[in-house]
Amino acid sequence: MITVLLADDQAMIRQAFSALLQLEPDLEVVGQAGDVDETVRKVAETQPEVVLLDVQMPSYADPHADGIDACAAIVAARPATRVIVLTTFGRPGYLRRAMEAGAVGYMVKDAPAEQLIEGIRRVHAGLRVVDPGLAAASLSIGPSPLTARETEVLAAAADGGSTSAIAGQVYLSEGTVRNHLSSAMGKLGAGTRAEAVRIATENGWLG
Repeated sequence: MITVLLADDQAMIRQAFSALLQLEPDLEVVGQAGDVDETVRKVAETQPEVVLLDVQMPSYADPHADGIDACAAIVAARPATRVIVLTTFGRPGYLRRAMEAGAVGYMVKDAPAEQLIEGIRRVHAGLRVVDPGLAAASLSIGPSPLTARETEVLAAAADGGSTSAIAGQVYLSEGTVRNHLSSAMGKLGAGTRAEAVRIATENGWLG
């Protein structure tokens, strides 16, 4: 019997997946969680062999955390647990971040049910399962064109703060912050800092 924990902030989706998996004679749902903190706690309590983990889950302990941060915490605390990131966000950047966090699978929620079930069995057997279209897109993106400083400044800009607030956060002058933001926007072909943040995030260049 393969034990599975379901982590998604939408209860209806969790319940639908649970009903689906319970039909399989070799799968057992041992728990459900609706946020990052509960997921990490439930994994410690139930010690599942496989976790199906949504990307866009909230965290009440850390407003910046998401499902990929939960994945990293799970893998660090319990390496034997295999994590499949299951998401509606078919973006190469999320795939890259998930793999770096230790996930062994990345599937989109609109995949056929039999693919999901087979994916659970495959990762339990020690294999990886990645949506082929996303894998190809991720490889085609390549490395980040941003410098370490540009990445740091752009990550700070993701909160939507003023230039002075960003400067205080990264310990740089406002002029230097503006230069880094301008350079990052130029490299990413973005018209605004918000667009630059979005592009960098979707491509996996902002963690």
